[in-house]
Amino acid sequence: MTVTTLAPLTESELKEMAMAWYSKLDVHAPLAEFVPYLAEEGLEMQFPEATVYGFEGFKGWYERVIGIFFDEVHTVKEVKLTPAANQSEVKVVVKWEASVWNPPASKSQRIILDAYQTWVVKRSPRTGKPVVQTYIVDSLDYNEGSARL
Repeated sequence: MTVTTLAPLTESELKEMAMAWYSKLDVHAPLAEFVPYLAEEGLEMQFPEATVYGFEGFKGWYERVIGIFFDEVHTVKEVKLTPAANQSEVKVVVKWEASVWNPPASKSQRIILDAYQTWVVKRSPRTGKPVVQTYIVDSLDYNEGSARL
């Protein structure tokens, strides 16, 4: 199967992908469960605190953040697809809530924000499923009273 023979991406399958991705982040799923969502080559992920490359870069980022944030809840608010020939740009808005504890504080703090993101998604030539090639956190809009990153 070649890239040119793959079906165009649809908004409904990308919404399903985004919801599954964030569900896995909420439960701090094992790393292996993220593999089917990430491009095998050329993966770039830009987070507020770091830009990482490839699965090894994602692994390092993920292992660090699951040790910082807990009681996470991601709610997908919007998934908007701009189709192109072999890949699509996807604008994602997700409400993120998480608790964080900064020692020696006596209590944890709650972060509540909307994260505006741009994903570049293509079909995997190996599986035919959509995979993230580029993941960019464009901006964060904190709720009033939210703790900050």
